[in-house]
Amino acid sequence: MPDELLQRAREGDRDAFAALVAPYRAELQLHCYRMLGSLQDAEDALQETLLSAWIGLSGFEGRSSVRTWLYRITTNRCLNLLRSTSRRPLPAVPLPVPAPEPSRSGEVLWLQPYPDDLLEGLPDRLPGPEARYESREAISLAFVTAVQLLPPNQRAVLLLRDVLGYRASETAELLGLTEAAVNSALARARVTVDEKTVASPATTADEQALTERFVAAFTAQDVDALIALMTSDAWVRMPPLPFEYQGTEAARRFFTALAAHRRQIAAMVPVRANGQPAWGEYIRDPVTGGLHLIGVLVIGIAGDRIHEIVHFETTVAPYFGLPRTLSEPGE
Repeated sequence: MPDELLQRAREGDRDAFAALVAPYRAELQLHCYRMLGSLQDAEDALQETLLSAWIGLSGFEGRSSVRTWLYRITTNRCLNLLRSTSRRPLPAVPLPVPAPEPSRSGEVLWLQPYPDDLLEGLPDRLPGPEARYESREAISLAFVTAVQLLPPNQRAVLLLRDVLGYRASETAELLGLTEAAVNSALARARVTVDEKTVASPATTADEQALTERFVAAFTAQDVDALIALMTSDAWVRMPPLPFEYQGTEAARRFFTALAAHRRQIAAMVPVRANGQPAWGEYIRDPVTGGLHLIGVLVIGIAGDRIHEIVHFETTVAPYFGLPRTLSEPGE
């Protein structure tokens, strides 16, 4: 059947082409997201990939699988976008108070969360034998953030080798590099990612208990209770704002400064992002009494503590089916 679809697609049958690439769309979009850190950019890159594949189908000689051929096009499209000087983060909504002194200014300002609903559409395909990361680890927000700190070629090499499991020779062919260049880029990329990521996710039981305590502390603006749930080296981030806070003392300063001016969260609607707990944050409108969305919050868990709290702006809400307003919690 794949050979028949390929032949029909080469003859100009768009439906056959759509059927040919359909098994790979979800994983290609996820690859774009890992490369770019932005779901919106990933969707654009995927559409460009499919258009390029359709136009260039006559040049596909079948020396590799259709899947590998699509990964070659996808990766190079993402590399072109990463190297483009026009890629800039969107303007950010400023904090309601002057920001306390941050631990550092973040570099990954265009980062967006990835809805777990999209992960459910992935095929049950094992990575190649060279893969180093498990599927859940390779979608975590911490991992994707770390990948964004890599130069474009290192980023592509790490994902092709350690996530998808392509051999060094295959990766070199996909990227038009020498095998020695691939191995060198991979070694440097691994150092950066290993320094930035946190392993050991909690069990389901631990996660449920921890998230319940987190929601109670966060909605009550109980800074002491919130800090007690965090690891000593936890991060607080708010892309596209550049301020980042690491450690409990820095986090305490940030949440204390914000608590005096932040309106109380009236409802947190649970969703899932990057395989992690997430919520839509709603405050009550003093005039209408309805609930108004102010952001999407994602936490990362290590053991029985929170190692990361990331606030995203409302622009990502449609990806999670979160409405701008609610009449009552749960509606």
